[in-house]
Amino acid sequence: MSQINRDLLMEYVDGQLDAATREAFEAQLAGNAEAEAEIAALRRQGDAIRTLYAPAGAEAVPRRLDPHRLALIGQRRRWRTLGRAAMILIILGIGVAAGWLLRPGAGAPLVYDRLIADAVSAHNVYVAENRHAVEVAGNDSEHLQTWLSNRLETDLTMPDLSNAGFAFLGGRLLPAPALSGGRAAQLMYEGADGARVTLYITPASGVDGPDYETVRFGPDSALYWANAQVTCTIVGAGTPETMQALARNVFSQLSPQGTGTGTYRQL
Repeated sequence: MSQINRDLLMEYVDGQLDAATREAFEAQLAGNAEAEAEIAALRRQGDAIRTLYAPAGAEAVPRRLDPHRLALIGQRRRWRTLGRAAMILIILGIGVAAGWLLRPGAGAPLVYDRLIADAVSAHNVYVAENRHAVEVAGNDSEHLQTWLSNRLETDLTMPDLSNAGFAFLGGRLLPAPALSGGRAAQLMYEGADGARVTLYITPASGVDGPDYETVRFGPDSALYWANAQVTCTIVGAGTPETMQALARNVFSQLSPQGTGTGTYRQL
C-alpha cells in the first residue's frame, strides 16, 4: 500500500474520486488484499453509522438549532453589546459633569454651576435614545409649549432652529435638582447629520451667577444664559464658534432684548 493511503481509501469509499482517478485507483487495488479488506471495513462502518443515525437524520431540526433563530440571537447579542457601549458613554458624560462640579479649588458649586452640570448629564442620557428621546414630539409643539409653560410657571417659547439646519424633535419635563422643588424643560433638536443639541430651561428665580457662561466638557460645549424669567443651557458637540452662533439664535428667541457674549472655561 505504498501508493494507497487511507485518505484515498476513504475518498474512494465515499465516491469522491473523479472517473479517471477512480479507474487508476481500482487498477492499483487489483490483488491488494490488505487494501480491499480496509475498504470492506470502511463500508461496514459507514453502513453501521447510517443505520444508527438514520432516525435522527429524518427528524426536524430542533428549534434551538434553527439557523434563523441562531442568527436572531447573534443579532440581539450585538445590540446588547452596542447598548452597553452606549451606556458607558452616557456614564462617562455624567461623570464628566460631576467631575467638573467637584474640580479642585472650585469650592461649593453655585446654583448655576449645578444647572450646567444637570443640563450636560440630561443631554448625555437622552441624546443616546432613539424611540424615547423626547416625551412629547415636536409635531405637537403647541401642546408641549402650553404644558411646559404651566409646569415651569413661565411663558416658555419653543425656539425655531430650522434656519440653522436643526429640526425640532420635541421635549420633556425633568427635575431640576439644583432648585428647591424645581423643574426643568429639555428641548431637543437634530441636524441633518444626526447630531443633536438640547436646551435645558428652568425658571430664573433663586438662581445666582452670571447672565452668560460657556464651558467645554470634552467634545461637548455647554452655554448657559439667564434673564429675569428663565435660565437656559444649550449643550451640543459642535465647535465653540458653531455652538455660540446657535446659542445666539436660541437666546434671541427666548429674550429679544439681548444675548450676551462670553469666553469658554475649559474643563
